[in-house]
Amino acid sequence: MIRNDRAPTTELDTRYSAPDVPPTPWSDVVGLLERAELFWVATVRVDGRPHVTPLIAVWLDGAVHITTGRDEQKAKNLAANPHCSLTTGTNALHGGTDVVIEGEAEQVGDPTQLQRIADAFLAKYGEEWAFTVDGTDLRHEGGLAEVLAVAPKVAYCFGKAPYSHTRYTFER
Repeated sequence: MIRNDRAPTTELDTRYSAPDVPPTPWSDVVGLLERAELFWVATVRVDGRPHVTPLIAVWLDGAVHITTGRDEQKAKNLAANPHCSLTTGTNALHGGTDVVIEGEAEQVGDPTQLQRIADAFLAKYGEEWAFTVDGTDLRHEGGLAEVLAVAPKVAYCFGKAPYSHTRYTFER
């Protein structure tokens, strides 16, 4: 699995930032990703139409980890085209921070890594999202779920009090 645990190149876009606002440190964005309860994943259907859906996720080892049943639309889309975006943040105009992660979804199938991810979901979301490792998947009361990791290639942070627009680029 590709990991992005090194610091990215950070660039403030002054066109969309208040005067004298510094770029948001990547460590602040990681903290937001670790605490965020809800994410939105944007994928592309086989026919080219967009698909967006909310989900829970955990940040671990430099990637956002999501789960999906193999028969769900997002799983089908990502199997055909792994490029996706994940967003999280606030729904307020004059406060909070929004984050966009762009990358490629990669399946996680190693049982040791899956256990770490299951533990991270349990620590973050509690018993409602308790998973057990079942081969190369996680099992939940709803059935089997594959785990996908999205390591950022590019990320954006949008501050709204004051306004700021920071871009993070990750080397491969």
